[in-house]
Amino acid sequence: MATDGKQVAHFIPDILPVFSSDPLRIKQMVTNNRLILGVLAKRASVRVDSVEDFAYGSEILVNRMDKVCSCPPLQGEEVASRAEKLRGSIAYSLLWYNCEHYIMYCRYGTVMSLQTFQLCKTVKKLVLSRRVAKATAVLGVCLLFYLRAVCVCSALLAVLVPFSIWMAS
Repeated sequence: MATDGKQVAHFIPDILPVFSSDPLRIKQMVTNNRLILGVLAKRASVRVDSVEDFAYGSEILVNRMDKVCSCPPLQGEEVASRAEKLRGSIAYSLLWYNCEHYIMYCRYGTVMSLQTFQLCKTVKKLVLSRRVAKATAVLGVCLLFYLRAVCVCSALLAVLVPFSIWMAS
């Protein structure tokens, strides 16, 4: 999110703030290792970097969410204030609070991500299908007989799991 023509506030997974409070070390470029470890540790930081450092040689795409989002964009001062309020180390989640959630909160006042919404919708469609329910039932019965673990509890589980998927689909 551009704060002016020269700087960008952005939310990026980063492990270093967990181990260090030295602003000079944290301010250094986030390496791939720092980024991946930040994702795994579920930690990130809101940083203000130059446009050049942020882009790192890549093309910067302009946000087209104004045409899609049902909430009107907030005024520039409010957006900058929200971005500044969250500056520093913050919890991170690929699904529930990532960089798109951060931008949507700052720009529109709502915490959502269309990317994660689409992903969850697709996973739901795949997992909660009648085909998966049938396959789960067959696999459950085969596993019970293969492991010779047929008892009331395991049989009940082998029936309830596919039945739950079937009912949810």
